[in-house]
Amino acid sequence: MKDHRLQLLRDVSGVFRPGVLTALMGVTGAGKTTLLDVLAGRKTSGHIEGSIKISGYPKKQETFARISGYCEQSDNHSPYLTVFESLWYSAWLRLPSHVDAHKRLIFIDEVMELVELKSLKNAMVGLPGVSGLAAEVRKRLTIAVELVSSPSIIFMDEPTTGLDAHAAAIVMRTVRKATDTGRTIVCTIHQPSIEIFEAFDELLLMKKGGELIYGGSLGSSSDNMIQYFEGISGIPRIRDGQNPATWMLDITSPIMEYKLGIDFRNIFRGSSLYIHNMKLVDEFSKKQNNAADIHFPSKYAKSFGLQCISCLWKQHRSYWKNPDYNVVRYIVTFSVSLLVGIVFFGIGSKIQMEQDVFSILGALYSSTLFISFANALLVQPIVQTERTVFYRERAAGMYSSMPYALAQVAVEIPYILTQALIISSITYPMFRFQFSLLKFLWSFLFVLFSSIYFILFGMMSVALTPSQELASVLSFFFFVLWVIFSGFFMPQKMIPSWWRWFYWADPLAWTTYGMMASQLGDHVELLYAPGAANVTVKQFLQGYFGFQANYLPLIVSFHVAVIILFMFVLGFSIKYLNFQRR
Repeated sequence: MKDHRLQLLRDVSGVFRPGVLTALMGVTGAGKTTLLDVLAGRKTSGHIEGSIKISGYPKKQETFARISGYCEQSDNHSPYLTVFESLWYSAWLRLPSHVDAHKRLIFIDEVMELVELKSLKNAMVGLPGVSGLAAEVRKRLTIAVELVSSPSIIFMDEPTTGLDAHAAAIVMRTVRKATDTGRTIVCTIHQPSIEIFEAFDELLLMKKGGELIYGGSLGSSSDNMIQYFEGISGIPRIRDGQNPATWMLDITSPIMEYKLGIDFRNIFRGSSLYIHNMKLVDEFSKKQNNAADIHFPSKYAKSFGLQCISCLWKQHRSYWKNPDYNVVRYIVTFSVSLLVGIVFFGIGSKIQMEQDVFSILGALYSSTLFISFANALLVQPIVQTERTVFYRERAAGMYSSMPYALAQVAVEIPYILTQALIISSITYPMFRFQFSLLKFLWSFLFVLFSSIYFILFGMMSVALTPSQELASVLSFFFFVLWVIFSGFFMPQKMIPSWWRWFYWADPLAWTTYGMMASQLGDHVELLYAPGAANVTVKQFLQGYFGFQANYLPLIVSFHVAVIILFMFVLGFSIKYLNFQRR
């Protein structure tokens, strides 16, 4: 069978050394980011051939992630953390366990000093282009988040893209300082200014098709690179004051290749520079006598328990400082509860007719459904924003998927408990049911269950789909089905037999069942029904709706099972579904 795979990189060889800042350049489509992703181990698709060695030993991604950093082109950070909290969180999870909190704090201060962020340590990160840090400050934070892990090598994808000349100069000054500490730094860069280009020590230049056409030192004022290309027959000389980077990209373009009838790849492979590079590759590919293979006793710097604690700490800090989410949810909770309580005020004080039972069903159904549905929709943008940060943090080897998923669910529990208490405390006395502590607790429990599984389904929808918009459509579709088959519009006995299975699989139906059975399942007062024999409330619930109070333990068990199922699907989706294609 013929292989139709598209080859993006071809015979790329080179060496990156400590204390050397290397620029990875080329025209659009040359494969710069692809090469960077391959080197950093961030590719999520495709087939990789060849070898990558660290100090002469084959690279193992699990250990390499512990000693390397990757600054993505997009600066993805949790928006409701401060600069210091972002750095503390990264250092907490990525530095070895023997580094205590005091040493960690000192190291973070040194990094903030290095990247010139100390004056902004308490500034909120915010959302890009909306609030918080300016673009170049966010880029410096991206670099700092990697530096606090004390990496030996850092990859940077277009660190100056989207920045003005002044901001780009500040970022490159930061990069240069980091290189001077002895780290190996590799940057993809696109059409840099003269000042930025000359900050680099070495250059890897690629042509379209992923082929290397220059690899070596830039030299003072880019002299080495200029002499190499000017030595090729037909290449126009650089003009006085012209940007060497712009000149280099112009003369190596596919149009110039076609015009001159040459192949820069073949010229480079036949040059003395290529021979020198291959000697370096051979030299650094051999195991050094004093160098040992990188080894760590575990994949992650911190234990599973500490990962859970740190992830929960971050989620707690993010939620606590997000009034747009939490204040809105409590305003909605209080307003809807008060409105439902006013509309159905005193509905439970007298039950004389069948219509009274239907009205109570509407009151309990409304007090549960609307707020739970709002919760599910409100949580989705939060989960989507954090997911982009999660992809970066997981790829950096900060934690496994399960602590993140557990923290995302656990941080919601206090807020949901408070909401359920507000709903029950307002609606229950306003409905004027015969007060019983047990019945109040049943009401509170089913409101709590409903809020939890709606929130989980909202999170799960985001985890299962590539975008928040698609998640909203998916969740809305299922919520409509839940409402239709919940037993509110059609009692279970009136649902066609071939659809009745969905009633028993509908969590909202079980919530409705539990609310009604717990509040009215033991009532024995007679109901007046015109043209029919009078029956008790309990008999009417059993005969018309199929609700029986003695099934309450089973109903609770079903709610617990649904919550566990949704948590499992959420955790599975977070662990195995990756919608970030690189």
